[in-house]
Amino acid sequence: MSAASAFRDRTGLSLPPGVARHVGLLSVLLLIGLFTSLNSEVFLTTPNLVNVSQQVAVVAVLAAGLTLLMTAGGIDFSLGAIAAVSHAVVAKLIQGGMDEWAAVLVALALGTAIGLVNGGVVTVFSVAPFVATLASSTILTGVALLLLDGMSVSIGDHLAVLGFGELFGAIPSLVVLAVLVCLAVGVLMRWSAFGRNAFAIGGNESAARLSGIPVVRSKLLLYALGGFLAALGGVMLVARLGAASPGTGGLPLELTVVAAVVIGGTSLHGGSGTLVGTVLGVLLLGLVANSLNLLQIDPVYQDIAVGTVLMIAAIVNHQRGRRT
Repeated sequence: MSAASAFRDRTGLSLPPGVARHVGLLSVLLLIGLFTSLNSEVFLTTPNLVNVSQQVAVVAVLAAGLTLLMTAGGIDFSLGAIAAVSHAVVAKLIQGGMDEWAAVLVALALGTAIGLVNGGVVTVFSVAPFVATLASSTILTGVALLLLDGMSVSIGDHLAVLGFGELFGAIPSLVVLAVLVCLAVGVLMRWSAFGRNAFAIGGNESAARLSGIPVVRSKLLLYALGGFLAALGGVMLVARLGAASPGTGGLPLELTVVAAVVIGGTSLHGGSGTLVGTVLGVLLLGLVANSLNLLQIDPVYQDIAVGTVLMIAAIVNHQRGRRT
């Protein structure tokens, strides 16, 4: 019996479909939050909550793009590396005297172009997405290190309005941007022909092609969108840190993004996924990391905890797919 069914049996009430699907994930979030708040006085303070929200903002932006791509049966393991290259490009261009927002536009265009190249390799040359994007990730990680030459590059007070600014006197600009991105992708997934095409391609690519859906064009656009949002995440990183540093972004960030999307219930085989679930997955990973820090637990256990949660989510994801 599902958690939603148990709730209905006990209370006689039914949950909305979007909430019912993620009631288990919501319960885990609440339990972790309750446990941490009872054992740490810092957890529910405004500075800590703001810090957590800023930390998960970048992950949320990358995860939004990956959710849409995975619903179409794709995967991109280069998003973290695109973010790394983008944050390095912005820092180097600003250091070289370019206007800060012109540097941002260059980075966003570069990320979109890289996404298009990944999509072309996958669609035109029929290379498995996992292989193509993992190779791209390795190349881009090396490029990011070459750009920075092993040193941090400061941007001073440039992009401070994005990295340290606040709206309505309390909400960080980074968080507002992440919310807007997630809302836009959510609307695209649910209420646009492009989003419906992505679900159709992920459900049955051959049937989608026979029904007249432009599969190749849709995949190219999905990879390009993923690259654009990854580059935006890189811009957010350099704005928040005030500098570009070797090792920022890359595969660790990408694995966190993949974990959040899978934990949120997006199918590994395509055809199913929700942005609500992805956002909850992002929040869960951020909450786990913050709780371990506040409770002064060895950081090594953070990787163990994330891996365990991911394994459980993958099993649940697979079983749900079999039932469907």
